[in-house]
Amino acid sequence: MRRTGAIFAVIALTLAMLGAAQGAELRRVAADASSLFHAAERGNPVAQTRVGFMYETGRGLPQDYLLATYWYRRAAEQGYPPGQQRLGLMYDKGQGVGENYIVAHKWLNLAASASGRATREYYLRLRDAIAGKMTFAQITEAQRLAREWYPQREH
Repeated sequence: MRRTGAIFAVIALTLAMLGAAQGAELRRVAADASSLFHAAERGNPVAQTRVGFMYETGRGLPQDYLLATYWYRRAAEQGYPPGQQRLGLMYDKGQGVGENYIVAHKWLNLAASASGRATREYYLRLRDAIAGKMTFAQITEAQRLAREWYPQREH
């Protein structure tokens, strides 16, 4: 009997410690999310892309394609290649925006042009996969849009 009581006491203590540890972890995650959102609101394109990804995937935030697209667009408009790539894929899939291969191609083309070699190859493969769904006239239009685009820093 005494042994069973001791086992239950150890289990209760362990569960209490896990609860405290989980509570501390949740507080840390909440603080990290708060600083991430603060940076995103201040115009940090890395933070904006991360917030967009959290909304797109439902990791840490409720899944919401419209909000994911909003954050990706803010990063993409500043010329941040990962934000441009993610925004291009949202247009390709029609998630949070209407499906638009021309705009998807434009963003992936811009992401590739501003990236290092390894990432560029990946972005080019994505862009070319979208081009396979497009007419020659659509590709030409997407290229024109990319050529005329320029980054706009947030203030």
